[in-house]
Amino acid sequence: MKLTRRTPLQAVTAAIAIGLSAFTMPVFAGTNRAPAAQWSVEVNRVDASGLNVAPEFKVAIYENLLLELAKTKQFSAVLRSGDRNAKVLPALLTLKTTVESYSPGSETKRAVTTLMGATKLKVRSQLCTREGQVVLERVVDGNVRFFGGNLRATHNLARNVARAIKQSTLPEPGPSIREE
Repeated sequence: MKLTRRTPLQAVTAAIAIGLSAFTMPVFAGTNRAPAAQWSVEVNRVDASGLNVAPEFKVAIYENLLLELAKTKQFSAVLRSGDRNAKVLPALLTLKTTVESYSPGSETKRAVTTLMGATKLKVRSQLCTREGQVVLERVVDGNVRFFGGNLRATHNLARNVARAIKQSTLPEPGPSIREE
């Protein structure tokens, strides 16, 4: 066999093509499977449990939870409390969030000194089935210590709740027990 200058180039091209096909084969191999059953979640309004939590904090926690849970792509649907579509979904969990402690903090104090003025939130989050069985329960913190507005604590809290849910192992959704 006579070697030319093109032979090394052809060999490198062939090796790259074989290498790429080896990496893409496992990706395409799993695409023929039917998608696994996935939970949907309905986010209930935030319960302040008698604490003096400003209404804008409760609303911000709720809205940020909706956004952060949707970002995880762990649920087939993220629904607001009272959504009519929740009744027909077979695998539905309800997220209940109760504020356990709240310290409003001060943006002004944070700007002057890094030791004071932190906004702190602590909530208990529960994922429950329709039958009321608690599937997951976590106590999660959210705060703003240095820079940012007070409502930034609600974003951090929602992100931490979504992360805790994503890192947890949820049970597989079973057949719907409830018939209407």
